[in-house]
Order: sequence, then structure tokens, then C-alpha cells
Amino acid sequence: MRASELVVDASGACARTEVSVGRAFGTFGELLQGALPEAGPEFLVTFPVDLWSEARICLCRAHDRVTVFPPHKKKALAVVRRVMAAAGQVRGAHLELRSDLPEGKGMASSSADLVATARAVATGLGEVQTPAHIEAVLRGVEPSDGVMYPEVVAFYHREVRLRQRLGQLPPIKVIAHDRGGQVDTVEFNKRRHVFPPEDRFEYARLLARMVEGIRVGDLAEIGRVSTRSAELALRGDPELTLLTLRAACREVEGLGLVLAHSGTMLGVLLPADDPELVAKTAAVRRLTRSEVSVHSSLPRIEVLT
Repeated sequence: MRASELVVDASGACARTEVSVGRAFGTFGELLQGALPEAGPEFLVTFPVDLWSEARICLCRAHDRVTVFPPHKKKALAVVRRVMAAAGQVRGAHLELRSDLPEGKGMASSSADLVATARAVATGLGEVQTPAHIEAVLRGVEPSDGVMYPEVVAFYHREVRLRQRLGQLPPIKVIAHDRGGQVDTVEFNKRRHVFPPEDRFEYARLLARMVEGIRVGDLAEIGRVSTRSAELALRGDPELTLLTLRAACREVEGLGLVLAHSGTMLGVLLPADDPELVAKTAAVRRLTRSEVSVHSSLPRIEVLT
């Protein structure tokens, strides 16, 4: 998407510049995350939600400086330069990022920023940017969720590589509890996670069940698999959050739990058309003794360029 907007750089060279816009959705953690047998790489299954990052960029031929706002979004600058290099072009640019997604919570805020940036730059250059192109751009910048794909995917996040497209989710709501603090996803993914062989085989079975559950739209099965993934990830967790949310899930007759494996969010899944959503949200708030938020899955995602 493009829009004409007045932009003046530090030298005053660009009096009027076309602004190109890119968007990317975030996630509520992962429906499943683990590792597969035979020492396979770690993978995750995305849970797209209706929260977005937007990148707005103006490109200028008068200079080659590249800046970003907010200024701490340094990795987005690397994406700008990589997309330009792939297109064989060098231009100055000013990038602005706006996001609904909180940072450090496990909601793919950084991945969404970078994907939105890649789309905005490509639009400004008149280039086609496919999900595979975006993978190649992000690979080497940082681990990434598979939010460049317009559907649920199984994704090798450390390698920034697609494993499998799973299709669209049925409509789901998640009542979210934030355990507090922030998690640095990059540092989290630098750690070596040890998966015993029995866990790897279980994750393979869970992935097969998730694939089939999404294929047939079985919300109950999706919830069971997501809950088991959360349980495996939080074994030995000194906090009682999982027990509390599990009890809340039983009380409100939820589909199951969903976890931000490299974040702070944990939630209860419900069908989007649950007529008692408001009352059940209040019940989860009461049982967790904390504020909660409600988010919606993206059951049908338009293909984004």
C-alpha cells in the first residue's frame, strides 16, 4: 500500500515522498512448540491473532541514510538494507513502526515488525515479496515466528524456515493472563534446550494431531494439544500459574490452555461464539486475581504482500 505524504529529511532534500506501508499480524504464543525425533530442529505452530504491526517507510534517492522510529528498533534497519540489497538498489529511508503488540510477551512483536518492514520496503521499491523472500531476509537477523505466512504454519523458528502449512483456524477467543515481566526472545533462543527422546516422539505425535485437528476444524483437539504443549514446557516451573489457569479452564469449560513459550502470556481458549464469554472472562479474572485481556484468532487471513 502506498500513500503520498510530506516528508522532509535532515538535509531538506525530500520535499514530497511516497510513503509505503506494510503490515503483519502477531501471535498469542504458540499452539505447540518442541522438537522432533532424530535430533530435528525445534519448531513451533503459530497462533495468529488480530493484533498488528504496521511499517511506514519513505525512500529517497538524495542520500543513503537509513533511520528508524522508535530508535531502539535497530534490527528493522538491517531488514531495510537487506531488502534493498536483494533488489540491487540503494536509497535513503526513514522507517516508522507502529504496533498493537506488547514487547517481550511472546506475541511475535519483533517478528511482526520485521515482516511488516520487509513488505513496506518491497512495496516502495516495486518488488514482489513472497513469504519465502521474507524468510531469506530475516534469516541471520534473528529467530522468527512464521508470521510471514497467511495461515497457521509449523515453523523452524531458529532457522527461519517453513516446515508445513496447516491452514486456517476456526474462530477462537483467548482469555489472556500475563505472568509479568519481559522475555528477550533472542536470548531465549540462544539457549540450548535439551529434549529427551521420549519428549521428541511425543512432540511428533502432538504435531500430527494438531495438523489433523486444524484440517477438520476440531477445536477440542486443538485445545488438548495446545494444553499438553504448555504442560511440557512448564514442567518444574516454580510458579503455580499453570495450576491456576488449568483450574480456571475447567471452571469455564474452556477448550484448553495456550502458552507463549518464550514469553509471559498464558491463556484459556474458548470458541469465538461462546455466548457466556463475558461471564467466563470475569471468572478467569477472579480465579487468577489479576487483570486479563481477550484476544481473537484470525480465522481467515487475507494474503498479504
